[in-house]
Amino acid sequence: MTLKFDVTFLAPRLTHMPHLAQAAEALGFHGLWVAETKTDPFLALALAAQATRRIELGTGIAVAFARSPVVLAYTGWGLQDLSRGRFLLGLGSQVRGHVQRRFGMVWDRPLRRMRETVEAIRAVWRTWQEDVPLRYRGEIFRLSLMTPFFQPDPLPYDYPPILISAVNKGMLRVAGRVADGVVFHALHTARYLREFAWPHLEAGLQQAGRRREDFQALVSVFVVPTDDPDAGQFEALVRQQVAFYLSTPAYRVLAQLHGWEDIALQLGRLAKEGRWEEMPRLVTEEMLHTFAIFAPWKDLVQAVRSRYTGLVDRVSFYLPFRPGEREAQWRMVVEGFREDEV
Repeated sequence: MTLKFDVTFLAPRLTHMPHLAQAAEALGFHGLWVAETKTDPFLALALAAQATRRIELGTGIAVAFARSPVVLAYTGWGLQDLSRGRFLLGLGSQVRGHVQRRFGMVWDRPLRRMRETVEAIRAVWRTWQEDVPLRYRGEIFRLSLMTPFFQPDPLPYDYPPILISAVNKGMLRVAGRVADGVVFHALHTARYLREFAWPHLEAGLQQAGRRREDFQALVSVFVVPTDDPDAGQFEALVRQQVAFYLSTPAYRVLAQLHGWEDIALQLGRLAKEGRWEEMPRLVTEEMLHTFAIFAPWKDLVQAVRSRYTGLVDRVSFYLPFRPGEREAQWRMVVEGFREDEV
């Protein structure tokens, strides 16, 4: 099984995006993903689309509940046109606090809302592509108006694939039922993917009468290149991220699966008290090596393949990619992932 190797940008400046995208494409990455953290990922990908010709472009992820399905449909349609068919729409729900207090939007029945968001987007796209009346009637969204003045022209490409970020049972089943793929969080383990995530994804796929072959899974991987001069900084970054995410209830399933509930509860208490600097100290060596891959640069490809083949279809490293830095190492990894391509 061939794993696609992508690059993920967590907080790129828009002014840097064309250069970043061109560098990623020149190096040979299969795909480029932009997360919604400090910038709008759609704006970043519009710049990347204009600056590149081959690399796939995706939101990893955009916050679905901060936007209406029709707004997402317009944006996805425009990026599919601008990229000439290279766009992937990755959506996530975020959590209640951010949706309500950061975006000022409604948090209500998130599983139903995500399912209907995907269905409504596709209904709008079908109206535009096939010139049929817009008729979507869900429990949350009801769409019935699309006049010619507001209707884009059909595109000579397939609809953009829609991927959903999912951690827990309910959203995993929604992803399997209605999405074209899943975006796994960087805080994961191979055991979690194998014993928890995939059984629920497959239940959703089976419910919809769909095949695994028609579904793609993306994951960002914590890696620590042990022969890198900055290996200590990379390890500290992993400890910090593991401590932060494991402190939140949304990721408690991982603690329960591995028997780390007590540590997760301690992390949660420290987070509530704002004692952020103390939290990484609770991450044990066992936890660190379960969440992250430690290997020299030359062995990272084999280490990733050993852990993830059969569990995901495409991977990226939770590691900063900067043009001109570690170019030989990045090129070696990219070529390693591409060596078995026909």
